[in-house]
Amino acid sequence: MSKRQPVGVVYSTNPDYQYQYDEEPEAETLAPEKQRLRVSIDRHHRGGKTVTLITGFVGTEDDLQALGKMLKGKCGVGGSAKDGEIIIQGDQQEKVRAALTAAGYKLR
Repeated sequence: MSKRQPVGVVYSTNPDYQYQYDEEPEAETLAPEKQRLRVSIDRHHRGGKTVTLITGFVGTEDDLQALGKMLKGKCGVGGSAKDGEIIIQGDQQEKVRAALTAAGYKLR
């Protein structure tokens, strides 16, 4: 998550001034059958290690974390879920595809 930045005013000497913040609405999570996820293998900038990368998720950060946890458990490996993508350690492409289709997600 990013820091909230005040909108319009940089500094005020008025001790009673209430800063206005730009609120970012969090995206609602689409139903699994409406999601189009892309599963790929990535080796770039990872010290030669291979990871399975799942991108294209539209939804809240909590739902992304839950999906990442489910995939890591199905594959029996570690990983992370942040910034709209899920990273699973190793070449787990077949297991991830099977788990996502069983959960109702569409794949590219």
